[in-house]
Amino acid sequence: MTITYDPKHPKYLDEKDVRDELTRVYDLCHGCRLCFKFCTAFPTLFDFIDQHEDQDAGRLTPAQQDQVIDECFQCKLCYINCPYIPGQSEWDLDFPRLMLRADAMRTVNKQVGLRDRLTTKVMGRTDLLGKVATATPIANKVLGAKKESVVRKAVEKTAGVSSKRLLPPFARQRFTTWFNRRPKLRLGKRQGRVAIYPTCLVEYQAPEIGHDLVKVYERNGVECTLANTTKCCGAPFLHSGDIEQFKKVAAENVAALATSVRQGNDIVVPQPTCGYVLKKDYVDYIGGADAKLVAENTYDSSEYLIKIHKGDDTSLDTDFTGHIPESIAYHTPCHLRAQNIGLKSRDLMKLTGAKIKLVQQCSGIDGMWGLRAENADLSLPIAAKLADEINKADSDVVTGDCHLANVAINEQTGREPMHPLQLVARAYGIPEEPKK
Repeated sequence: MTITYDPKHPKYLDEKDVRDELTRVYDLCHGCRLCFKFCTAFPTLFDFIDQHEDQDAGRLTPAQQDQVIDECFQCKLCYINCPYIPGQSEWDLDFPRLMLRADAMRTVNKQVGLRDRLTTKVMGRTDLLGKVATATPIANKVLGAKKESVVRKAVEKTAGVSSKRLLPPFARQRFTTWFNRRPKLRLGKRQGRVAIYPTCLVEYQAPEIGHDLVKVYERNGVECTLANTTKCCGAPFLHSGDIEQFKKVAAENVAALATSVRQGNDIVVPQPTCGYVLKKDYVDYIGGADAKLVAENTYDSSEYLIKIHKGDDTSLDTDFTGHIPESIAYHTPCHLRAQNIGLKSRDLMKLTGAKIKLVQQCSGIDGMWGLRAENADLSLPIAAKLADEINKADSDVVTGDCHLANVAINEQTGREPMHPLQLVARAYGIPEEPKK
């Protein structure tokens, strides 16, 4: 048994070694049980072990081990709650990265079904999908079809995308197209230089987040350019066990983003999952000086503004003359909490004077996991819990950094959340960009 989360380790994909490590970790988790409330993976694990009188994790079958793996959707909340993570305990227990290792092992050993592999190939190629969908209205007609309709069931049967989930529509104009065509502003006092890594979600589906990010940043003297890559971060491949495809995407992005940094820019990312990948996963899977450089200079979009606000010779404009709601329900995305940077979006929105109510319930999406047909019965109840918390908050406005989580909130509550930077833009009095 090898305790390793290094994908370059010779034992990383060895099945016996992985399954022995699963037994060790499952036994520790069973004895602790602190994470029982985060996802179904842990209750499932505890039930499997409790069936045996001696409560020996070694008695689990490979199929039972795999069911626990399949129910983990990489929310990363183990990092917030687990007392045994590397650096804190000699047990070096890193459940999320072990699940990634196990998924990779199963993929390499062809223990993942053809349907799952096909779904990954279809849903994982976000840039190709985005380019096609933004060029034709047909995609939105298909994606926007009524849930469980004949059209959506046909998509589910062919591509594996659940017909029960609301899907985010694609924009008519990509963010980078808008950015390259917009009038250039001459800044007064420059307080920073950033290269925006828009993520495929902002590039193809929610460019309005990028519009407001640029306008808020420029209002505060931050010069904005595009990063030298706008390709998907590769998370769909990583979280599905296809680490070879992930490493190919990641290596290209690391080289391009490192160039952006060396040109004097910080990297700003408006979506938390992608920010986590740049800060954490590229270091693990690619490594080297460039990956470290990118990680050290990557910021969440609100994180960067709070850095400006708290700088020795920089400050934010706090003259908010636009619309400010009395109360805001702020959904704190799991992948932002796992970055361990604090609640920077909350801090930013508090500057407007609004009352913030935190909603810290996972949406159960994690990119592809919650949209896969086979996971609908597990993911929808998680989203329903989030909806209950949103409704209990009873706030004037709902905000959240994660576009996919926001779509789940819309699906479950009928309310359309705003990204925190959109709320700040409206508080400044900056109007929404006209729809293209």
